[in-house]
Amino acid sequence: MAAARAYLDHASTAPLRPSALEAMLPYFGEQFADPGRVHTEARMTRVAIEHAREQVARFCGARPREVIFTSGGTESIAHAHHWLRGHVVTSAVEHAAVRETLAATDADVTVIGVDPTGRINPGEAHDAIRADTQMVSIQLANHEVGSLQPLTFTRPAGVLLHVDACAAIGHVPFAFTALGADLVSVTAHKLGGPKGVGALLVRRGIRIPSLLLGGAQERARRAGVENVPAIVGFGAVLEHLDIEGEASQQRALIDRAARAATAVDGVTRFGSGELPNVLCLGVEGVEAEPVLLALDQAGVAVHSGSACSSETLEPSPVLAAMGFDAQHSLRVSVGWSSTDADIDRFISAFAGVVTRLRRLRP
Repeated sequence: MAAARAYLDHASTAPLRPSALEAMLPYFGEQFADPGRVHTEARMTRVAIEHAREQVARFCGARPREVIFTSGGTESIAHAHHWLRGHVVTSAVEHAAVRETLAATDADVTVIGVDPTGRINPGEAHDAIRADTQMVSIQLANHEVGSLQPLTFTRPAGVLLHVDACAAIGHVPFAFTALGADLVSVTAHKLGGPKGVGALLVRRGIRIPSLLLGGAQERARRAGVENVPAIVGFGAVLEHLDIEGEASQQRALIDRAARAATAVDGVTRFGSGELPNVLCLGVEGVEAEPVLLALDQAGVAVHSGSACSSETLEPSPVLAAMGFDAQHSLRVSVGWSSTDADIDRFISAFAGVVTRLRRLRP
């Protein structure tokens, strides 16, 4: 019998938790109605959505009316940004969903740099704000190197703060109100919820144009029939998620992997390590893709670079902004289902893969 593979790419997407699947199943079958109607079947699905909204709000330290359900983090980010026409301040290490959405608007974008750990300088963020600034958009946790951003800068009244918390939710605690943010993007699939659902948290009193038009769903803030099973699954995952306990377990796994990997000559850890489930490695002398493919052949699934699909595996803009070689990064990430056996398999394969590939160099 073949040994089980080690899935170490939770920061891309995590396996669905049983609690989410169990909660979702009725909404694939008998509870199927459009929640926007007034008959009994519709009211049953409406109640389920509003219960999930309360669960998400409670977990994120928000009010239920501040939660807009979306199809995921990418849509949530696009909703926060698509309408911008003035000046925006962002960082050089944001996710592609932020970078590319802002590039597609008419906004005048100022990109601030980061230090070698991937963190912004709060003073630089403050100084970049101008009289015509509409928004500052800074992630809470970096998706590639795991550093947390210091969101401690001040901003004038009228300048909105958007926080991309897609990599952070479920791994580090945060409260919407305490962040001081106006808009926060979150997603379900990176913490063991279903794919196809996320949320944009919108502070009470803030009004921004809808991204999707054609219906009055989500209190006329996001058109389209709601994805009831996914929304229910999102809420169910957050209802009983133990961040402190899971973070402790995940950090122990990542620390084991980091010790073993960095014991190999020419392998460096990038980032501050604050996000407990992410390990970013630089492998001197070997490009990332061959390492990824060789580990895959050895039964270990990891991620390389910061691109979101295999069709566009590109050098990491995050590492480039940090001042490191952007061609040689490898990301190992764990989650709720990760075990010591997964890390054992990575450790047993990694050093041999790197050594073998280095010998193949001209």
